[in-house]
Amino acid sequence: MKSVETFRETRGLEIYNKGNQINRINDSSYKVNSQNGNGEYLVSQLDDEWVCNCPDHRFRGVKCKHTYAIEFSIALRETIQTVRIEPLVNLQNCQYCNSERIVKDGVRHNQSGDIQVYYCRNCEKHFTINLGFERMKSTPQAITGALQLYFTGESLRNVQKFLRLQGVNISHVTVYKWINKYVKLMDKYLERIKPKVSDTWRADELWLKIKGDRKYLFALMDDETRFWIAQEVADSKYKHDARKLLQMGKKVTGKKPSTFITDGLPAYHDAYKKEFWTLRNPRTEHISAVKLRRNMTNNKMERLNGEIRDREKVMRGLKKTDTPILKGLQIYHNYIREHEGLNGKTPSEACGIEIKGKNKWKTLIQNARREF
Repeated sequence: MKSVETFRETRGLEIYNKGNQINRINDSSYKVNSQNGNGEYLVSQLDDEWVCNCPDHRFRGVKCKHTYAIEFSIALRETIQTVRIEPLVNLQNCQYCNSERIVKDGVRHNQSGDIQVYYCRNCEKHFTINLGFERMKSTPQAITGALQLYFTGESLRNVQKFLRLQGVNISHVTVYKWINKYVKLMDKYLERIKPKVSDTWRADELWLKIKGDRKYLFALMDDETRFWIAQEVADSKYKHDARKLLQMGKKVTGKKPSTFITDGLPAYHDAYKKEFWTLRNPRTEHISAVKLRRNMTNNKMERLNGEIRDREKVMRGLKKTDTPILKGLQIYHNYIREHEGLNGKTPSEACGIEIKGKNKWKTLIQNARREF
């Protein structure tokens, strides 16, 4: 009997190792492809037990190979290696050549205080340990505080007023320049890190007012981790080619999903056929008829749309199509904001990317500046 169970467990491991054989529907439901090519089987969690509708489980009442495959998949996801981005506190080496031959060489007087200047005897360059905030008149705390306030919903002028209460006299234009500078820096750094997303993706569109005209923001999000994968702004809703959105999704994640959930907009199905559809198995399933059933609704995307809408209302519309605001909001959503639906985790943590330190903005900026 034990040898038979071992055989089923081995077959389950083989199914898992094939890849693209398991299609996650939600936390308690999966579809596993039949190994003889006759469709697929539904594996669901009933109380604390996995139940499969395959003949082996239904008629023999045993733990089948499909259930073992699901358990292997879940176990790997739970033990997946986390990428940790640590705050750079003790920067003892040269910022340019990484040499240890550095000496103190004067103090630079700043409006926010004095900053120690160092000299490298190896590459003969001066630098400070204020990595990421060099030549800035305000402190890292003021700049990262402004980013946090803005992306949690405050306007540029409200951020300016708050900083003035802290003794930081800057204009609202300066706040926008900070956002523009650091969002570009962080985005360039983060695009090199691939999130470990699930096999189910969602897409939806939201209309925005940009420079007085109606535009549409198309967004792509992972179902399990709520990681905002990609975005693009379009002039039209029905005439837009959403193929670029899916191309960006494949580039960011290095994969394509097993299930793609959207509303009935034809642009999604046209893009799906060009980017995800293949003649060979396994194929990506496109669910375009969103229903009221729990796993078929698009409520998670609507929640993301609500975040974007809350930000846009404060600004009373965006000023330009290539604004850094939308990209900054994506970084805030993925790496800074903790989500109740993820038990207090950020989407990046659910994807195996952990930003360490009390000030995550500062950690990201420091690490991005060290790389670029």
